Amino acid sequence: MVDTTPLTRAVEHFADRLRAAPQSRLQRSAAAEALQLARDLAVRAQRIECPDLEPRQMPDAGMFAAADQITVAAHDLALLLSSDTEVEEAVRLVAEAQKRAGV
Repeated sequence: MVDTTPLTRAVEHFADRLRAAPQSRLQRSAAAEALQLARDLAVRAQRIECPDLEPRQMPDAGMFAAADQITVAAHDLALLLSSDTEVEEAVRLVAEAQKRAGV
């Protein structure tokens, strides 16, 4: 079994920063970055779970749901990851999105 703790920690940190961010920060870019990350993680999970199906896009549930969306998407992906390299790649995606979000 692969240890997905680094992914969980990275996503929890990003989600906490989003929840603490002022609305103005969320409106400028943070929520959009988080939604894009959630969509990317969800697509990765869908491609692992059902490689023959076209991935569905995660809907935009609004800027105040962005933290929850990345948490759910990361959790789903974490259940499917099969190597440390995959975990490291997912953690890198989270870190890059958090940096772009500025939170």
